[in-house]
Amino acid sequence: MADGNHELRKAGLKVTLPRVKILQMLESSEKHHMSAEDVYKALMEQGDDVGLATVYRVLTQFETAGLVVRHNFDGGHSVFEVARGEHHDHMVDIDSGTIIEFHNDEIEALQKRIVAEYGFELTDHSLVLYVRKKR
Repeated sequence: MADGNHELRKAGLKVTLPRVKILQMLESSEKHHMSAEDVYKALMEQGDDVGLATVYRVLTQFETAGLVVRHNFDGGHSVFEVARGEHHDHMVDIDSGTIIEFHNDEIEALQKRIVAEYGFELTDHSLVLYVRKKR
């Protein structure tokens, strides 16, 4: 709880019980990418009384504060992951919805080369590959 309190204060957010519970849920979940509904259901299963509207509001506050990153995979469905400061890309299995995180130095270097060829400097990027298991 102390770590969560520190992270919230560092992000300029007041420490409230719902914020602490939601941050703890995101940090401790085996799922690295959770929708607001996933967070809400997990909190309810633990017996925590936090409303769905509160979960949405807190996740938006966390995003603004840089504590989480929002992704819109699969038809605009938002999922959130804790912002850990390390870059990675994603693969989304279109059959199961599973999200796989990966990092590839060759892809990163190629993107920088392509951007430079067009006379730009890469400031940020997001790469999502939609995949299906080979049959």
